[in-house]
Amino acid sequence: MPSAVIDGIQTRYEVMGSGPPLLMYAPGGFDATVEKWSTLGVYARIKPLDHLPKKHTCIVFDRRECGESGGRVERVTWGHYVAQGKGLLDHLKIRRAHLMGGCMGCSPVIAFGVAHPETVLSMILYWPVGGARYRISGQQRFAEHLTFVRQHGLEQVVALVTREGKPFNADPRGGPWASVIRRDHAFAQAYAKQDVAQYQRIVDAMCRALLDRDTAPGAEPEDLLKLEIPALVIPGRDPSHATSAARYLEECLPKAEYWDALPDAQTESTAPVRILEFLDRVGAARG
Repeated sequence: MPSAVIDGIQTRYEVMGSGPPLLMYAPGGFDATVEKWSTLGVYARIKPLDHLPKKHTCIVFDRRECGESGGRVERVTWGHYVAQGKGLLDHLKIRRAHLMGGCMGCSPVIAFGVAHPETVLSMILYWPVGGARYRISGQQRFAEHLTFVRQHGLEQVVALVTREGKPFNADPRGGPWASVIRRDHAFAQAYAKQDVAQYQRIVDAMCRALLDRDTAPGAEPEDLLKLEIPALVIPGRDPSHATSAARYLEECLPKAEYWDALPDAQTESTAPVRILEFLDRVGAARG
């Protein structure tokens, strides 16, 4: 796959299909890669990349700190993920696009809409993360990493990731930069030499920035309430994708459509059709 340097960070991406552009923020939590659109949970069932590229130019990518994309140790916020997506559109010389997020990818999509409303034709929010259990488990993941750092140091984080090769989702001890450590030896060497106290402050601040509420994170409700971008909200129903988080986005987004379908009813024969119908209708209305 091709790659581009966005804000100094290597981004692995792929463009498939033809038609109006659709920028897709992958599902998979802190392991959000291109492949997750085809292999993970509900997305393996509905097969979006078998259907959406037939009518749209789909731009898929590994989110920073995930898969084959690079990363940088800093207080990563939703705004950093927005900058990666916007930079990729600029690299491809795309001025306006539809946006789709799956799982944790919904949060940068709504943050993108707030930051660059002139760029976003519509938003598809598929199984937005959120809910009290999502926040609690996410904060616990960061806490487990920081406990490991305090007990063993950053060199042992590198040793663990090198030995086990697991991303942050699979083994919290490796931390949010585990995927970059695994694939980039120079990054791993620099990572191990950081000041531990400063690193702990960065990770703690990152956790607070990304997991700050018991509903769908990503943007303030006051900003969402002013957002005049058509949105399709498709709910999940499990500990990481609370239905309440999807309902919250329906409530806050003035032009939201809520597909009131339980997960079992979201199949390859129903979900892509619903998404494409929404995209076609919005595209015709917004040009």
